[in-house]
Amino acid sequence: MQKPVLVVMAAGMGSRYGGLKQLDPVGPNNQLIIDYSIYDAHRAGFDTVIFVIKPEIEAAFRSGVGDRISKVMEVKYVFQSREDLPQGFTCPPDREKPWGTAQAALAARHLVDGPFAVINADDYYGPDGFREIYQYLTTHPDREDCYEYAMVGYLLKNTVTEHGYVSRGVCRETEDHFLESVVERTRIVKGEECPRYSEDGGETWVNLPGDSIVSMNLWGFQGSYLKEAWRLFAQFLEKALAENPTKAEFYLPSVVSQLLAEKKARVKVLRSQDRWYGVTYKEDKPMVTEAIANMTAQGLYPERLWER
Repeated sequence: MQKPVLVVMAAGMGSRYGGLKQLDPVGPNNQLIIDYSIYDAHRAGFDTVIFVIKPEIEAAFRSGVGDRISKVMEVKYVFQSREDLPQGFTCPPDREKPWGTAQAALAARHLVDGPFAVINADDYYGPDGFREIYQYLTTHPDREDCYEYAMVGYLLKNTVTEHGYVSRGVCRETEDHFLESVVERTRIVKGEECPRYSEDGGETWVNLPGDSIVSMNLWGFQGSYLKEAWRLFAQFLEKALAENPTKAEFYLPSVVSQLLAEKKARVKVLRSQDRWYGVTYKEDKPMVTEAIANMTAQGLYPERLWER
């Protein structure tokens, strides 16, 4: 079985954050959030990382991230582009951004033909999640009658911010911890008593239990996922180009949901004991910086991650 690789979705320009948050330091020696994620992934067993970026940030990303990490891991780059579409489709001229997280993963399809994990560049996941996903990928190849995938779940209450709204894939699972469904909620706020979401721009709100399991885009797939996602991307575009050509997004969990509905795949919901941290907004950064400092003081991370 091939060794799993890590795919990092780093094409987002941080519009809500107000800058290129992937390159904003949070560690004691100017380390970035992605440094900690890749450090944890590397010690879990990953030794190849593929960065999905936009062409316009390539130089900054190579000098700010890739050149440093390439000293200990094999580093590759692919570009997420609005124009990277199945045959027969063209991007509307007035669409400003790419097509979402599933298309970001698809950008790596020419470099990946075996097991791989997917993460966001601007999220801190903790070492436990990477150990869990690596172990699962190396012991659960696709079966003849079913694709074998996995995700690491986090408690919703540990993933919201004080400073605005977030998008989360809210999961429902079976008693033996296989995913039944995942619903993308694109406007979740912390709320006074528990998290809540809106589907109408904040006119009305629905409460969500704080212990709901959510996807933070720490997924484990086999190469079969990319083949299926490319097929489903065409189906998505047929509808999106007719109904919402400038804003519609092809979400990674939507592909998972469709494969579950078609009974082609099963997805094990793994648990991480670590807390998730992220910097969706600039106001989130001090909390993340403090958390990293505390974990460094406790010995979870060295002061200088990449010195050998």
